[in-house]
Amino acid sequence: MESIVKNYQQKYRKVRDETDRWEQLQSRLISQFRNASSIIQRLQTIEDSKNYGALNCIQGIEDAVLRKQIHSLQTILLSLNNTMQEFHTIVLALEKLFRDAKQLVKGGSARLTIKQMHLRVGVKPRLVDCVDGLMILYNMHHSEYLLKVSLVSALSALTLQPSASDLGALQQLLIDEPNIPKEEDCMLSRLVGNDWIFGDKSYQANQTPIVDR
Repeated sequence: MESIVKNYQQKYRKVRDETDRWEQLQSRLISQFRNASSIIQRLQTIEDSKNYGALNCIQGIEDAVLRKQIHSLQTILLSLNNTMQEFHTIVLALEKLFRDAKQLVKGGSARLTIKQMHLRVGVKPRLVDCVDGLMILYNMHHSEYLLKVSLVSALSALTLQPSASDLGALQQLLIDEPNIPKEEDCMLSRLVGNDWIFGDKSYQANQTPIVDR
């Protein structure tokens, strides 16, 4: 039983590492999304020779500027796709942690009973809380990942038919989307004990027992 608890501690430490990476990727994604949106908004203006004024005397100026902007856009879109791949890697890692956690208590000779799953020893969280917490974290990140994928796909589609209002709406949605809220992360840390996860002994003095379900 003790070895299972220690195993869960290790899993939650890995989860924290993955969620820290998620936050870093979110900042990068927003920056890339904004840069791509800015270029897409400029494309129609660049294609109109009336906007070049005196520069029209330079032969091929319109095509040269357009090619450069399209190249920059393609580079940013490629970076966006790479960022989405990194998000997907995190989702897969969280899924594996959750599945391994279920297998830990349900598979092999160490299969635990329902009573053991709900048993609380001192200030340590119940095993059922540990498994449920990993499931919630995986589901939240998976849902958010799917939303990000749809937003990036919509951005690429707007390259052919730019719309300032649509681009602005997509960008705002990316910023306002339900990125995993801090209070949710705190709730889960409270559920399994953040200090329990990282081995802070002061946790035992400050922990208020969680009422069993």
